[in-house]
Amino acid sequence: SPSETMMAAHHAPEVIAQLESAAKVLMAPPSMVSHEQRQHAEHIFLSFRKSKSPFAICKHILETSKVDYVLFQAATTIMEAVVREWVLLEKNSIESLRTFLLTYVLQRPNLQKYVREQILLAVAVIVKRGSLDKTIVCNSIFHEVSHLISSGNPVVQTLACSILTALLTEFSSSTKTSNIGLSMEFHGSCKRNFQEDDLRQIFVLTVEVLQEFSRRENLSAQMSSVFQRYLALANQVLSWNFLPPNLGRHYIAMFESSQNVMLKPTESWRDTLLDSRVMDLFFTVHRKIREDSDMAQDSLQCLAQLASIHGPIFPDERAQIDYLAHFIEGLLNMINGIEIEDSEAVGISNIMSNLISEFPRSILTAIPSELFSSFINCLTHITCSFGRSAALEEVLDKDDMVYMEAYDKLLESWLTLVQDNKHFHKEFFTQHAVQVFNSYIQCHLAAPEGTRNLTTNGVATREEEEISEVQEDDRDLFSDQLAGIGMLGRIAAENCIPLLISLLEDRVTRLHGQLQRQQQRFLSSPGPASLANKFLDDLYEDIHWLILVTGYLLADDTQGETPLIPPEVMEYSIKHATEVDINTTLQILGSPGEKASSIPGCNQTDSVIRLLAAVLRASEVESRATRANLTELLSPQMGKDIMWFLKRWTKTYLLADEKLYDQISLPLSAAFGVDTEGAQWIVGYLLEKVISNLTVWIAEHDLANDTVQLLVTLVERRERANLVIKCENWWNLAKQYASRSPPLNCLPSSVQRTLMKALVLAGFAHVDSETKQKYWTEVLQPLQQRFLNVINQENFQQICQEEEVKQEIIATLEALCGIAEATQIDNVVILFTFLMDFLNNCIGLMEIYKNTPETINLIIEVFVEVAHKQICYLGESKAMKLYEACLTLLQVYSKNSLGRKRSDVAAEEEQYQDLLLIMELLTNLLSKEFIDFSDTDEVFRGQEPGQSGNRSVSAADVVLYGVNIVLPLMSQDLLKFPSLCNQYYKLITFICEIFPEKIPQLPEELFKSLMYSLELGMTSYPFTDDRWFGL
Repeated sequence: SPSETMMAAHHAPEVIAQLESAAKVLMAPPSMVSHEQRQHAEHIFLSFRKSKSPFAICKHILETSKVDYVLFQAATTIMEAVVREWVLLEKNSIESLRTFLLTYVLQRPNLQKYVREQILLAVAVIVKRGSLDKTIVCNSIFHEVSHLISSGNPVVQTLACSILTALLTEFSSSTKTSNIGLSMEFHGSCKRNFQEDDLRQIFVLTVEVLQEFSRRENLSAQMSSVFQRYLALANQVLSWNFLPPNLGRHYIAMFESSQNVMLKPTESWRDTLLDSRVMDLFFTVHRKIREDSDMAQDSLQCLAQLASIHGPIFPDERAQIDYLAHFIEGLLNMINGIEIEDSEAVGISNIMSNLISEFPRSILTAIPSELFSSFINCLTHITCSFGRSAALEEVLDKDDMVYMEAYDKLLESWLTLVQDNKHFHKEFFTQHAVQVFNSYIQCHLAAPEGTRNLTTNGVATREEEEISEVQEDDRDLFSDQLAGIGMLGRIAAENCIPLLISLLEDRVTRLHGQLQRQQQRFLSSPGPASLANKFLDDLYEDIHWLILVTGYLLADDTQGETPLIPPEVMEYSIKHATEVDINTTLQILGSPGEKASSIPGCNQTDSVIRLLAAVLRASEVESRATRANLTELLSPQMGKDIMWFLKRWTKTYLLADEKLYDQISLPLSAAFGVDTEGAQWIVGYLLEKVISNLTVWIAEHDLANDTVQLLVTLVERRERANLVIKCENWWNLAKQYASRSPPLNCLPSSVQRTLMKALVLAGFAHVDSETKQKYWTEVLQPLQQRFLNVINQENFQQICQEEEVKQEIIATLEALCGIAEATQIDNVVILFTFLMDFLNNCIGLMEIYKNTPETINLIIEVFVEVAHKQICYLGESKAMKLYEACLTLLQVYSKNSLGRKRSDVAAEEEQYQDLLLIMELLTNLLSKEFIDFSDTDEVFRGQEPGQSGNRSVSAADVVLYGVNIVLPLMSQDLLKFPSLCNQYYKLITFICEIFPEKIPQLPEELFKSLMYSLELGMTSYPFTDDRWFGL
């Protein structure tokens, strides 16, 4: 009312003066004002925003103050007060307030952007709150906006766009909206009403602007900027996450947090979006602005959203087919007429990907067949082209790998298509698969056959590549890409397997020749070899990629399951079995030292086996070069690739379980099946290779690791292990390891641990007691004996820090971890008894090495591994022994830690490692409560007297005791390590879930510490795992 305005004007000067001086404090550099001054200034604004009916004074501020921050706060105050006092306000006052704010912005084109956005947000909030009781409808605003748009003035048109954007943002999400004190259900229902009609009106207004602009020939910079704003707005509308009816509040939050929203509009959008002119407009717009990379992002995103359209908007299949056909026509016209820019690659691949993933295959195949085949040809062409550009990006080591991202997306789309046998017959995509596969191979081979390292104009780029230590291996870095190419290679096995054979055999033969020439050069002039031999480097890189592709084509990477021979590979082998001479095939397999082409009848062999033989030949060339002292000319990368491939191959093909297949290829069965000479030969060959690698490549940790992983694969299945232990050199390896003689004792500790695991798995795979006994006396007993000899020396306390003694202790602890890792249900009885003796001795070592953190760490790790692998098999009395050992360990650790003052960062780091392991140990002990295979000591029947009935110590007692020890050590600083923090809260959650009744029974001090740590977690550590909020 006028009287209020006068009152406000009367008080205003002092209020404004106070706010402006507070703003000055807040905007000042931190060094200029004290903390107290800053707090006081913040308090002034907060209390102003809470003042009752501040509308008149806020209007006055907006009209008179020149300080932007004060204007911003006035707008915020209006927005919060309107919602707070809504029910007390007259409808007319609200309407006039809204009009005032809009007019204010219109009349001040030079307002700071953040002030303008905040005022428009206040308008949007007023509209949204008004939609609840229908006091305000959006139509009047749209009418005003439409008027602004038609003004032709770029500044005014930009403002109109800002108004629509503010409305869109405010209504778009129930979780990101202004915090105006209303429920999520309210926001959800506002959003549903808005998306039915108002959102569509915004879209129609936007489309009109885009149409107008797309007709104009040349745009001024100012007009271009307006065009860009409306295009971004269209993108925002098409990326709207349409909220389905009747979603509860939890689902609304979940639904809205999803990334990559596909367009699923309601029926009311039919006339608007299914009108083909809308789609055509966006293709036209893109053609017009594609030179501007920022605008092109928006126009392509709009097209990608239109390509993802699905749901109730389509009345029937016919409508879907017509829409898709029209879209594909527009897309092909757009792509075929242009040279694709870097900035368009990802957008175009998203459009293709959305069409293939969102439209049902039955709709895809129902469009005119010529159109479909043009679409697939275009997809093939673009995939090959992006693949070439992606390979180049990788060589040039670009920061922004746009083609790589686009290529990966397209490969995913290919996998969706080729794995659909229901809608496409088997050979449908063969030719396309061949093109994509060949193109990939070509990009990864050196010139002249390939285009690796060649830029677009055919110039080789050969800067010396700096390979960083932390760089991931290609097989992991490009695993998705290689899996896609491997799949396409299977689909077109008729072409791709022979291609890989000829390329791999050729490169390995060249490598062999090159190494022989180098050897002769050494003999004639023994100076240093030119290591930067470009020819050799190129060969190694070619072989690297060929082995990776072969590995992904022949076998799948399965975690935890038994991998099967891919059906396409099996069918290919079966189809050609009648043309195959099995003896010649076996001869090629068993002669890795010979060139395959030099063996008579080499063309009558099974191609799948010949492809393996090509890799074995590479392995043999490598082995012979090491024997000829040419190791320095070899590539450790090739060594790793060969080991990785053989491990992957072994898991799938060696002694495959024929019961798992409907039909089996005779050549594969004859070469690698049960009770075949081929299987025994290849096991012997692989074992020899493993031993050779562990001798030659000690310094190459990754290669040694891949080598022992192959060894574990050879022995992890009993059938294969039984072939391994028939080999004489297996026992030599075991004895050499047990006696700690070089070179095995020089291997990195993680490799030694895995080697021990492999030795245990093989030793217990065989059922006959004679083998087990032999194994016991040659491997486990020497380990125990050496350990006891060291720790039982009278002067052990004095010599325990000597390097030799420490090395012996550490090697034993590593071996114990390896033994624990090898635990299975059929060996747990022997291993548990064996390890328990050690665990008790290890507790004594905790005292002796209390000032040697790395040894303490390793001792705790042994306990962690034993608990992790064995607790689930232990019956009550055995579990009790382990609990008691763990308790004693914790008591000793606690006593030593509390007695030691830790101040420096290194000490904190050590304690961090220890506590992480201790909590892992406690969590492993708790897992007994829900993963238990022990069947009341069934596994240990006859092993122990049945006196466990009167014992009732549960895992919870042990764990709570452990927590009692951990808590005093768990300083606030230590909890700032994210992994430690998460492990701690995971442990506490477990305890609360499994034994809630134990918590109130805790001693008072411990209970207080526990509650304090929970409070800390909820208030101080934003990165803790959400799961424990269930507490």
